[in-house]
Amino acid sequence: MLRIAICDDDINELTAMEHLIDLYRTSKNIDCEYAAFPNGVDLVAALEKGMRFDIYCLDIIMPGFLGTDVARDIRTRDKAARIVFFTSSREHALESYSVKAVNYILKPITKEKLFLVFDEMLDRMQTVEDEDKIIVKSIVGIQKILISHLVFAEALNHNVLYHLKNGSVINCYESFSGVCDTLLEYRCFLRTHRSYLVNMRYIQTIEYKQVILKVLSPVPVAQGAASEIKKQYLAYLKERTDDANNLGIFE
Repeated sequence: MLRIAICDDDINELTAMEHLIDLYRTSKNIDCEYAAFPNGVDLVAALEKGMRFDIYCLDIIMPGFLGTDVARDIRTRDKAARIVFFTSSREHALESYSVKAVNYILKPITKEKLFLVFDEMLDRMQTVEDEDKIIVKSIVGIQKILISHLVFAEALNHNVLYHLKNGSVINCYESFSGVCDTLLEYRCFLRTHRSYLVNMRYIQTIEYKQVILKVLSPVPVAQGAASEIKKQYLAYLKERTDDANNLGIFE
């Protein structure tokens, strides 16, 4: 189910956007739902209550709370959501890129403009959907984690923390042994410690007591396990790159 948020202080523009999205949904036979918000405050309030959307269609120029302000709030909660700005002015174009908007479209929004933008977005989203992923039940709800974005998983106080490459952490109440069974089916994962599982794509250096990652924090190595961990990592490198020069990363 594709979830779309529309935010515009002009009720006529808001209604027109709802109509266009209905046309898109029907013509493309897409399973989607949308919610309309007459101002940024209402949208942010919905986010604070836990609502999440895949696509945010935001008017930039709104009284009191600009669309770019809303976008910054969205980015603190969701790094991957697609944000599209609709506006009658180019004044804030550069600012829209600072919040990683996927597109910036001048009003009036026509069927042709919206269909083109949504087609491009959904094509990119489908590419992501085709990647390997796991589905987890976190403390805030069901979430999807791309294997390529998962740096390491950590067991902590009966919870499992999934550390992602963008710095965010997904907290789940589940068995770490079950997580290991799932993730070790992907050949890129390595258990460095009873409480840590690392994606070898992100390993920079393997030391005696810790593994240094390309991003985020180092993770511990179980006592006496460094040699075996290096062997497993070397086997992974040979399988993935067949490049013996990668041995230079070891200390």
